[in-house]
Amino acid sequence: MAYPTEAVFGLGCDPANAEALARLVALKRRDAAKGLLLIAADFQQLKTYLARPAPEVMERVAATWPGFVTWVLPARRGLSRWLTGRHAGLAVRVTAQPLAGALCRAFGGALVSTSANVAGRPPARDARAVRRLFGRRVDLILPGAVDGEARPSPIRDALSGRVIRE
Repeated sequence: MAYPTEAVFGLGCDPANAEALARLVALKRRDAAKGLLLIAADFQQLKTYLARPAPEVMERVAATWPGFVTWVLPARRGLSRWLTGRHAGLAVRVTAQPLAGALCRAFGGALVSTSANVAGRPPARDARAVRRLFGRRVDLILPGAVDGEARPSPIRDALSGRVIRE
């Protein structure tokens, strides 16, 4: 499915559905070793995917949520390589985008969220652009507007504070 996020349209699916994950990675022509990002309506929806971070780490992360910052936190042992790729951590965000948050609440948990584009190309910023890019290969497009951020969310490592993507 595709839906508006803070800056671009996202492509998403159930993070527990290996078939959907494989289909999403193939649709984007994305290197599976990169891993994927999860969005949620609240931190509770992310807990099953994460190792228990130290309280001071969670204070820093929680201060930015709901919001536009994506954090890489230690992934729970045994988590699908479709989600983590070659990494020990998992990129996660509690979204402030109302439609994306409502989608997570309606689903009942976190969702994969990756920009609606073919790898290396600019992401779609509206539903029409998603349809042009992917045609009927996307099962559902949730209409709505992105929140107006100029670029996809910054990504930071929660343990070190290092900026991974500005």
